[in-house]
Amino acid sequence: MNYYLLKIVITTLLIVAISEMSKRSSMIGALLASIPLVSVLAMIWLYQDTKDINKISDLSISIFWLVIPSLALFISLPLLLKQGLHFYLSLVISITITATCYFIMLFVLKQFGVNL
Repeated sequence: MNYYLLKIVITTLLIVAISEMSKRSSMIGALLASIPLVSVLAMIWLYQDTKDINKISDLSISIFWLVIPSLALFISLPLLLKQGLHFYLSLVISITITATCYFIMLFVLKQFGVNL
């Protein structure tokens, strides 16, 4: 139980730190957020839990393929906000676009024999 609490605390602290740094400097916040901290932490926690290098490798490959469609959020959100849409509406639309891109990516990968 203590191990799970440690994982939650470390992960939460990183997210809060990035959020707080973003208040001071969007560039520093963006730099920290662009580093795949969550992915690295997930790999560390998975390794600590399983010691299975194949699971780490599979996770890493899956993350790679799914980062590509996730970029749709970072393209659509600022465009929608600049059009004057409310933040939460822009966020919902951007997440919907991103989810659609995920489904398209998974469909395309499946056509090429890549199963995540």
